[in-house]
Amino acid sequence: MAFYLSFILLAFSSIALANLQFTINNKCPQPIMLYINGESQGSLAFNGIVSKIYSNDWSGFIYTNLNAGSGNTGVGTTRAGFYGNASYYYIVRDLNNFNTGVSIAPTSPISNGFCDVDVCNNATCTNVYNSPPTQFPAPSIVAPSVPLYQCPGSTGYTVTFCPADMFPVPKDAVGLHPIRSANKCLDVRGGIFQNGTAVQIYDCNETAAQKWIIGRGATTPVLLAGTGFCLDAGKTPASGVGLKIWQCFAGLPAQTWIYTLAGSIVLNGTNQCVDLTDGLTDNGNRLQTYQCADGNVNQAWTT
Repeated sequence: MAFYLSFILLAFSSIALANLQFTINNKCPQPIMLYINGESQGSLAFNGIVSKIYSNDWSGFIYTNLNAGSGNTGVGTTRAGFYGNASYYYIVRDLNNFNTGVSIAPTSPISNGFCDVDVCNNATCTNVYNSPPTQFPAPSIVAPSVPLYQCPGSTGYTVTFCPADMFPVPKDAVGLHPIRSANKCLDVRGGIFQNGTAVQIYDCNETAAQKWIIGRGATTPVLLAGTGFCLDAGKTPASGVGLKIWQCFAGLPAQTWIYTLAGSIVLNGTNQCVDLTDGLTDNGNRLQTYQCADGNVNQAWTT
């Protein structure tokens, strides 16, 4: 015990001589605006990485206002927080809006409860503060209780936005089922969220690859929930053309659909419908556009 106490004290004395490197990674499906203590750091591209160097006693918050409005205060965001005087780190979640997942990973390995990874991917995570803490306990040889984390002697941290590679799935997201089988779902093949991935039929499994935002009667994109991708019919939609996902663009004809009261999903301005190819519900059967026909059960979809 005395040895471990000496180790902790040595760690705190050593960090007084060093700076901390913060590596910030954007795994969200689109660029984000990055903020540190209210100051804009500019846009961070999808899969982009930026590094910041601060003194070892730096304290503050790192966050993005994506899905939270245009402000820079951190309200409505999930924030990575740091209290440098004691090598504390933590996540603050806004109770009224969960805009994106966040994780904090120290560069030092996990040891005796110290230096663990802190991650929050949804609005129900419990290892977070609901408001910024106003005071902190004195450091000791025992790791602090969650939601507070500590990593004495760490030389830096990696902060990742969207560590699950997607935005939080909205509550109004639904599965789309062919009328032929309620156990089958419209599915993004392989769960690969990138331009051109085929849309297929597959056993329903409650994964993010099967969650969609769609409204009946409206002219709207069919959005893959929690992502920046939409159901896309391609540049030259026609009977027999396979469906795919593509980065959403407002008003793009290939992504503008009407979900009719009869259950058809019609490409706006055309006579092409989302169609269960050959009427087959076999896993992996790629969906297509096909000339709309009243009463065609291959073109009827439910939520």
